[in-house]
Amino acid sequence: MNKESKQQVVSQLHEKLKRAKAVFLADFRGMNVGKATELRNELRKASVEYKVVKNTLLVLASRDTDKESLQSHFAGPTAVALSYDDPVAAAKVLSRFAKEQQATFKLKAGVLTGKPITVADIQALADLPSREVLIAKLLGTMQAPVANFVGVLAAVPGSFVRALSAIQSKKEGN
Repeated sequence: MNKESKQQVVSQLHEKLKRAKAVFLADFRGMNVGKATELRNELRKASVEYKVVKNTLLVLASRDTDKESLQSHFAGPTAVALSYDDPVAAAKVLSRFAKEQQATFKLKAGVLTGKPITVADIQALADLPSREVLIAKLLGTMQAPVANFVGVLAAVPGSFVRALSAIQSKKEGN
């Protein structure tokens, strides 16, 4: 790679790092091409960009971004997963793959909305329910008081009607 193409790669990667909500680093030592392709396909389905980049280029690209704190992890073979939308989906795919491929794929660290996270944090993020499930739970929680209130309001006229019906039955019985 000549100097101009390296500068172009660095500037493109710098923009991607600035745009990404979450960045995850992994060591892929010993991983074969088939497994790497499988991981890329799974990450692509989760709208995650996966790149293998030279560490020196990563150092240059991460300058003046909130991902600069990852520089201490730029050693050895480094793969970068960039999530622009849903960091939980990316964490789920990477965490599951790391469990399946323990010998050849290891998570190093990450950054989530500007804050450095450890491998344990990535695992905790992966254990979260999906965004849709969390929204459904929130809506259910918000809807419960309204449903209970409607139930109470419906019970008042219902008990009044039952009381009238009991009075009518008693008078008809006399």
